[in-house]
Amino acid sequence: VYRLHGRYHEMAPNVVPMDYTKDPDVKLPMQLIINMPELKENPFKERIVSSFSEDGEGSLSFNDFVDMFSVLSEMAPRELKAIYAFKVYDFNTDNFICKSDLEKTLNKLTREELTAEEITLVCEKVIEEADMDGDGKLGFADFENMISKAPDFLRYCFKKKI
Repeated sequence: VYRLHGRYHEMAPNVVPMDYTKDPDVKLPMQLIINMPELKENPFKERIVSSFSEDGEGSLSFNDFVDMFSVLSEMAPRELKAIYAFKVYDFNTDNFICKSDLEKTLNKLTREELTAEEITLVCEKVIEEADMDGDGKLGFADFENMISKAPDFLRYCFKKKI
């Protein structure tokens, strides 16, 4: 925790106090956090940070920052990683991964190199194979079932060692 506080403080030494008794509600803006070496190259860096942001805007308190590093660590339980991975891919925050969420995910993963037809085909295939209840979208149970069949999925999602 001390090391994490040091990292948090280093990003904005004029904002982050060493002693929180005076201003316990300090939050760092997303822009500072997404430029950390651990996130800089991740195509989902904004989504990752906003998933841990208590206010949903991407600013992180020190507690949010600790939570993020805990989940991103290799020691975090698979179930916890799955919860946050689901949040990352749920772009419209409706608690489902729908076709538009999958399209955004594919575009980020492929740097928009797939054609619209290829994206549609992949999205339809994912929903067809993973949607257990037939509602045309993936709930958390569908998502969890899908990633259980791909053991390296969560390792790739949060691939940076922190």
